[in-house]
Amino acid sequence: MESRALPPETAAALDAFLKYMAAERHLSANTISAYQADIFFFLDHLGGRITTPSQVTCEHVRSFLADCLAKGISLRSNARRISSLRAFFRFLAAEGIIKENPLALIELPKARRYLPTALTVSEVADLLAATPPPSPLSLRNEAMLHLLYASGLRVSELVNMPVAGININSGRLRVLGKGSKERLVPFGEVAGEKLAGYLKEGRPKLLKKGRSDYLFLTAHGRPMSRNRFWQIIKELVLRAGIKKKVSPHTLRHSFASHLLAGGADLRSVQMMLGHSDISTTQIYTHIDADRLKDIHKRFHPRG
Repeated sequence: MESRALPPETAAALDAFLKYMAAERHLSANTISAYQADIFFFLDHLGGRITTPSQVTCEHVRSFLADCLAKGISLRSNARRISSLRAFFRFLAAEGIIKENPLALIELPKARRYLPTALTVSEVADLLAATPPPSPLSLRNEAMLHLLYASGLRVSELVNMPVAGININSGRLRVLGKGSKERLVPFGEVAGEKLAGYLKEGRPKLLKKGRSDYLFLTAHGRPMSRNRFWQIIKELVLRAGIKKKVSPHTLRHSFASHLLAGGADLRSVQMMLGHSDISTTQIYTHIDADRLKDIHKRFHPRG
């Protein structure tokens, strides 16, 4: 893995850490890049003041946080960077590269936890109906939207879905999620019908005479990118007349909040979303609690 012009000992330590995260923790290339960027950001702050990781102290970290605060960088961004640095220096301490972890005594104030945006059921219906008349591309877009809302996939899982990962007869997807963890996710009949139509009428025309293992293809027969699907969502949101800011992740949030509002248990939703920690899923219970509070305020005579 390439590094910028770092001192040799620091560059070697960072390279060892990134290789460990890839080989032992099975993290994705995007996650590895995020760790690398966070650590570089910290090292850039230090400038030429250190040549080896063992020279980093608590005061360096506190100075870094103070500088971030002065620049108006959010607590959320700082928390992510500190998490990356903790992992880096914990690894170095475990490997005996440093004697003391400079992050051991660092604590960040709790960042405010923002509730994810979710569409209403009627807004989802408007969005799903916003695709233009049938064409190979509109069949693809319609299938992607229906599948995203029916399964709660991450956008990366959706665009990287192989044809072999979907079973329309059983109504299930085999998903390779974060950390290369595999899970089975169900989807409903309507999504199955849209997928079947795309596989029969849309995908062969996009594929032309080529070959691809990917389920969703571009007009050139190549795999769909996250950015391109983001653009498609924005175009369809405008077409549907939805005023909210909507991303592919919004449909994942809507999937979870609508399931819980309908009576699904938290553990089942956690399994479908692929969350390793149920506390991550619990945020959707707050969405439903806020909805109930709003209903109470609007309709209770003493609201």
